[in-house]
This record gives sequence, C-alpha cells and structure tokens, in this order.
Amino acid sequence: MDSTSIGIIVTSGMLVMVVLGMRVGIAAALAGMVGLIWIFWAKKNYAGDEFVWALTVAVKTAGQVPHSKISSQALSLIPTFILIGFLAYYAGLTKALFEAAKRWVGWLPGGLAVSTVFATAGFAAVSGASVATSAVFARIAIPEMLKVGYDKRFAAGVVAAAGTLASLIPPSAILVIYAIIVEQDVGALLIAGFIPGAFSAIIYGTMIVIMALVWKKLGPPVTGYTWGQRFKSLPGVFPIFFVVAIIIFFIYNPFGGDAWGTPTEGGALGAFVVFLMALIKGMRWPQFKEALLETAKLTVMIFTIIWGVLIYVRFLGFADLPGLFSVWIGSLDQSPMLTLIYILLAYAVLGMFMDAIGMLVLTLPVVYPAVIALNGGEGVLAADSAFGMGAVGFSIWFGIIVVKMAELCLITPPIGLNCFVVAGVRKDISVQDVFWGVSPFFVADALTIAGLIAFPAIVLYLPRLLLGL
Repeated sequence: MDSTSIGIIVTSGMLVMVVLGMRVGIAAALAGMVGLIWIFWAKKNYAGDEFVWALTVAVKTAGQVPHSKISSQALSLIPTFILIGFLAYYAGLTKALFEAAKRWVGWLPGGLAVSTVFATAGFAAVSGASVATSAVFARIAIPEMLKVGYDKRFAAGVVAAAGTLASLIPPSAILVIYAIIVEQDVGALLIAGFIPGAFSAIIYGTMIVIMALVWKKLGPPVTGYTWGQRFKSLPGVFPIFFVVAIIIFFIYNPFGGDAWGTPTEGGALGAFVVFLMALIKGMRWPQFKEALLETAKLTVMIFTIIWGVLIYVRFLGFADLPGLFSVWIGSLDQSPMLTLIYILLAYAVLGMFMDAIGMLVLTLPVVYPAVIALNGGEGVLAADSAFGMGAVGFSIWFGIIVVKMAELCLITPPIGLNCFVVAGVRKDISVQDVFWGVSPFFVADALTIAGLIAFPAIVLYLPRLLLGL
C-alpha cells in the first residue's frame, strides 16, 4: 500500500475518533503515531523483524515535535494574552465596560444585549480567549438582563455568541496559532483583526435591535441615564485603550522606524500593566492565584492540542497529503471563489464536531497550501492573483475569514464550548437553552463572512496603512 492510501485511511480513522467524542489532541497524536509506524513499516515491505525498527523511528520522529515547535517564541504570546483577560476581570475592567456600554446604548431596543456585545468587544481587546470572555460576562451581563425581563435563552445566547469576538479582536490566541502554522507575521495578523472584529460586533448589535423591534418582549430598553452619568462612565474604560495601545505600539511603531519590541514583549508588558491595575483595584492573593490557575489550565489545553496535532502533521508530510490536496483543488473546473466558498462550508460542518483551535491546527497544514495555490502561489503579485491580492495580503485575508469560521465552532452544537461555559456558570440555564439562544447569531455570522469576502479592504485596510502590505 502506498503512502497516500495510508494517509487517507489514517485521516479517516482520526475523524471517526473525533466524531465519537475523543479529544482532538489525543486523536491526532494517536493517528499520527499509527500513521508513522505504518508508513515506515510499509517501506520495509511489512517484514516481521522490521516492525520494532519502524516503531523506534516513528517514536523518535514524533518525539522531536513537542520541543521543536512549542519552544517557538511566538507561542509564548498565548499565555500572556490569556492572563491579561483574567487579570482584567479582577481589575474591574469588565464591569466598567459593561456599565459604560449600558449607559450609552442601553436605550436602544434590546439595549442591554447590545451593551453586552460592545462591552464584550472591548474586553476582547485585552483578552485572548473566547472561553474566558464568555465566562466573565455570564457572571456580569446575564443577571442584569434577567433583572429587567429578558428571555433567559436569548440573554445566554448573546453572551455565548459575543464571547466569540475574542477570537478575532486582538490579542487573539487563535490568530497567533494561525500565524505560526502558516508562517506569517503575527503582528500583521493581529492588526488585521481589529476592523473585522468591530464589523462583526456591529452586525451582532444591528441584528439584536431588529429582533427586539420585531419581538417587543425579547429585550426591553434601559432608559433614565443622563448625559452627565454617561460621560462619568467613560474614565472606567480608558485603561482598556491604554493596554491596547501598549500592545500595538510594541507590535508596530506608529512613529516610523523599527518596532519597539516583539509581540511577545508587548503581550508581557500588557499583562504587567493590567496586573498593576488589578492590584490598585484591590486584587489580593486568592484572586491572583485563581487568575494564574485559570490561565495555566487554558494554556495547557491549547498546547496539548497543538502537540498532538503536530505529530499528525509530521505524518501528513510523509504521506504527502497536503501536496496532493493542492493539486486536486487546482484541477477543479470552477472559479477559485466558488472553491473557496466550498472550503469555508466544509469548515462550518467540521465545526459541529471539533473545537476551534483543534480544527484550525488540524486542517491548515492541508488546506492552506491549496488555497495559496488557488490564489496563484506563494510569490504571486496582486496583478496576477485570482483574488486581486498578493500572496501576503491573501494569506492575511484568508486567515481572518477562516478564524471567523472557527468562531462558529464555539457556538455550534453539539460541541459549542462557549455554550457549555455559559451553562456551567449559570446553573439555572441549560445547555439546550443556550444553543437555542445563539441560533439567530448564525445569520449574523453568515452576513459578516459575506461582507469580509465581498470587501477584502475591511481586513486589509490597517495592514496596508500601517505595514505597507
């Protein structure tokens, strides 16, 4: 049996394991090990006395992956971004954001839900984890909405869906992972996420207002705040902009010349600044310990997925599936845009069975070379591109779109992690209720993705302006 056939069989087996409920990292690592042993043993014509040799070589090959990849400096961004989010919660930034949003837009139909979306978007600018964002606002926003008579399913759905904005708005752990996998500049990806993230939040807010106008009892407005009270709430959100400015200034020097530091250094400095804010606000050892533990748990979960999937990726290299997939995609007799849409629809289906990070890490080694070839190749210029973008611009644009698709995994049944987190925080709301509540947001996400595809400038404006792409 040739390597390609082995690759297809092993990959199919891995997908079956994931669908049956096995953790993505474990399923990928197991499939990768089995595949490596199989390929090496096949090279020896399945000689019985060569199986031990094949096993030894496979173990050594797989054993090189965790240290060589996880020791990447770029991955150290992930724990710092996650820590920023948990420290910001204990610094009181989340309550200040929600209070400011409530006073300024609470008067709209569905105003508290719109406030939750905008406050979540603001918190996402200092939090790299969607799960943490959903958990925080499940504690803050849902009680406020229930207090004024919101439907509990709708309130829970708003929090779960709005939490996905942290996947797109920098600092985003998923954007960092995408940049590392496809070997693109982390800073460029992070900068590119700002406008699409804001665009997605506006789409969410608009949809909520329309729903509240149609169904009057869905979410009543909150009125009675004076202009003085509104302006009084603004100082509480200034620390958010301060931390974001620190991180972005380190990624990109706005005054020209070399950057002031690496993204990793910017993330570490941002975490330190938020730590000082939390101390000033009254954070003590128990809260600090909890923030560190939650950060460690989430980081270990992400890194475990990456370890397992990278073993599988090493096997893919020996099976040459990425190259064959690229050739097949290029041979399709249809427009590149239609092919890209089919790929995105496949991501939507995969999101029903896999978590966001696992899905990206698992699929990008195969899909990314194919879509780059679809655009015209690694060195293509905008004039020769199938999508009107050079190779770097296309990679950034595709990254933002595919990360937005990955956000769907966080609210898609039966895996939707954000929905389980919200239900876990709010014991009075079932997971089924949360899934019902997020269902309208699939329409909003579809509109957002359509907008990003139709108008690439939404993604590329800031990278072109600041980085000259």
